[in-house]
Amino acid sequence: MQIEVSPNAKLVLLLAAIVAAICGGLYGYDTGIISGTLPLIGDDFHLNSTMKEMVASAILLGAVCGAFIAGSLSEKYGRRATTCVVSAVFVIGATSCAFSPNVWTLIVARLVLGLAVGGSTQVVPMYISELAPQERRGSLVTMFNVAIGLGILIANIIGFTQRESWGWRPMVGIAAIPAAIVFISMFFMPKSPRWSAENEGMRNAIIHLGRIRTTKRAVRKEVEAIRENALNVEEHNRGWRGLFQPWVRPALVAALGVAFFTQCGGLEMMIYYAPTFLNDAGFGASSALLASLGVAAVYCVMTFLGCMFVDRIGRRRLMLIMGPGSVLSLLCLGIMFMIHPAPGSAGSYLVVVFLLSFMAFNSGGIQVCGWLLGAEMFPLSMRGQATSLHAATLWGADLLVTSTALTMAEAIGLNWTMWFYAGVNLASVIFVFFFVPETSGASLEDIEVALLEKRFRPTRGNTRIASDDDEDVEEAA
Repeated sequence: MQIEVSPNAKLVLLLAAIVAAICGGLYGYDTGIISGTLPLIGDDFHLNSTMKEMVASAILLGAVCGAFIAGSLSEKYGRRATTCVVSAVFVIGATSCAFSPNVWTLIVARLVLGLAVGGSTQVVPMYISELAPQERRGSLVTMFNVAIGLGILIANIIGFTQRESWGWRPMVGIAAIPAAIVFISMFFMPKSPRWSAENEGMRNAIIHLGRIRTTKRAVRKEVEAIRENALNVEEHNRGWRGLFQPWVRPALVAALGVAFFTQCGGLEMMIYYAPTFLNDAGFGASSALLASLGVAAVYCVMTFLGCMFVDRIGRRRLMLIMGPGSVLSLLCLGIMFMIHPAPGSAGSYLVVVFLLSFMAFNSGGIQVCGWLLGAEMFPLSMRGQATSLHAATLWGADLLVTSTALTMAEAIGLNWTMWFYAGVNLASVIFVFFFVPETSGASLEDIEVALLEKRFRPTRGNTRIASDDDEDVEEAA
């Protein structure tokens, strides 16, 4: 078949990644806005701590379900079509939250919103990873993380500046507008070439690759890799059955382990409850909300920097560099909560410094890689099911942390809560060192071959998965 390459391939690829990543912004906004609206909702509906936790965590329960539903849809109807469905559910969920007449309706509406949030985290990183060339996959997929950070930052800015004038209903309902824009825009974006190859034939895959690759040689090389891997896939290596085959287990352990530590490291807890923790530490309401705005700003900046450098530094190395900083920051934060410095004292400002330093190390390290690894580690024949399980693990861990954070802080104190999460972050560094190989520079097909040939796990002196380009360089030399 004749290959046609679009002269605007780079622009089309970038636009597709940006439009899809806006779903990450919606996720960030819808989860981040709760820190500013929860006090208002609590006053409006006269809620105790338990009911506030239910309102905050309802979106997470929906997200676990949404991840599995989206996985099925993305395999059957495609990544692009599923992203359209997810954006439509975002519109419905945000609108329903804004018009909720009582707390139980609000909880149900946030469950619906959670379906979209979970669905977006399953399908969007996978969609972008299947569009992206291997040398740019890390930076393009982590645009999803950058969008999450922007969404959280915007949510906190609105929460800090408009909470009195807007009220909580417009603050939660406004997310329907960008969701509608994504819904319309996705109809003009390319389909995943890899999904097309499996479900619509190689001819359609070539057409979609031609829209996002700059040379015919690049299209031919990628098509050949997709075709070769497809020929080697046996029926028992497909879908849920394939996901639990022994040869896939190293990827399953690595991706799900990082997913667990991404959410259980405490960052989401800080995003949700930073104002509450700072209030308990003696800060006034305005100061606590302003500090939470700083939390969101640091998250946004560090995920952007991580996006810029994740392909150059590498996923594994980035997590190993940043992880110890998270541990140290939480240890120091726990000490400051134990001392309980007086409001306005130097010690009280150190609380904010250590809080922001934890956000910097965590969001610039494992948070950048948590969604990325799930999108790139699994073979095509089971990628939809695998990313469902990966996203559900992320959301299940998030639900566990969010639904217990306030209770834990009340039971054992803020200092021991911070030290507990310091231990979790230390465990994540150890896990990455022993179980997570370097995937930067390797194509999705290279990673699949490494699994089949049982050379996926990091070994002494060899922590990186080799790519076809490495072999080309060796042959040229």
